Amino acid sequence: MSIKVENITKVYGTQKALNNISFEVSRPEIVGFLGPNGAGKSTMMKILTTYINPTDGHAEVNGHDIETQTQSVQKSVGYLPEHNPLYLDQYVREYLTFNAKVYKVGKSRVEEVIELTGLTPEAHKTIGQLSKGYRQRVGLANALLHDPEVLILDEPTTGLDPNQLVDIRNLIKTIGKEKTVFLSTHIMQEVEAMCDRVIIINKGEIVANKKLAALRDGQEQIVIVEFDYRVEEAFLLKLPNAKNAKNTHDFIYEITFSTQEDMRSHVFDFAHDNELKILQLNQKNASLETMFRELTS
Repeated sequence: MSIKVENITKVYGTQKALNNISFEVSRPEIVGFLGPNGAGKSTMMKILTTYINPTDGHAEVNGHDIETQTQSVQKSVGYLPEHNPLYLDQYVREYLTFNAKVYKVGKSRVEEVIELTGLTPEAHKTIGQLSKGYRQRVGLANALLHDPEVLILDEPTTGLDPNQLVDIRNLIKTIGKEKTVFLSTHIMQEVEAMCDRVIIINKGEIVANKKLAALRDGQEQIVIVEFDYRVEEAFLLKLPNAKNAKNTHDFIYEITFSTQEDMRSHVFDFAHDNELKILQLNQKNASLETMFRELTS
């Protein structure tokens, strides 16, 4: 078991940040650690990386106790904190070479992680010259330098533009084929695109721990459609498997279906039969987003 957490509690003064939580993560697996701001995500990650100790409970990383075998834990973990600490005046290769000496790994490993994280065209620049996306790559490269068995990533995609999001997402998915990746985020799309499993935490307590495949098996589906004029919501409920319909803006409607079948073709046929023109037609997965909202509201 890569990560084993048993009855962890963390108290800051009078505030209980984590309340008796337990979970396990195996290898290889990408697990999304979700929760609203202040739910306790970063606190849990700081405990797993030995940055802080729990008030109560027990945790192991790669079989090493986080409190009595801290160096062994640190050697087997790669950590990218939410606020990625970098020396902006150093060159990319210089920064990674400096950290490689700390980890006692060879220069060849520096070149390997530069190539792996797509930093080759930027390696000659100072970190201060890089975009947010490339700075995140530098942080990931640094976390991978010592070839850790577990990667702990705190909000790794925050502040990235759509192109950078895709690049970082693909990189994490590639890494997750061989290693354990435990990442925190509050972006549902990122979890669905990358993760095998999701753990949801709210007010310091775990409220869900599910495989994404299990969620998809029972998921609802939302189709967003824009017509050329307003229609009655009750009229849209005549569609097969339609569970709910609501007007969200102007002539735009969200129709919820209780089926996994792609219902867009049915909506298209429905519009044609009733002489409606469709201006846009999209689909989104409602299951994870709905569950998160219900469990953390």
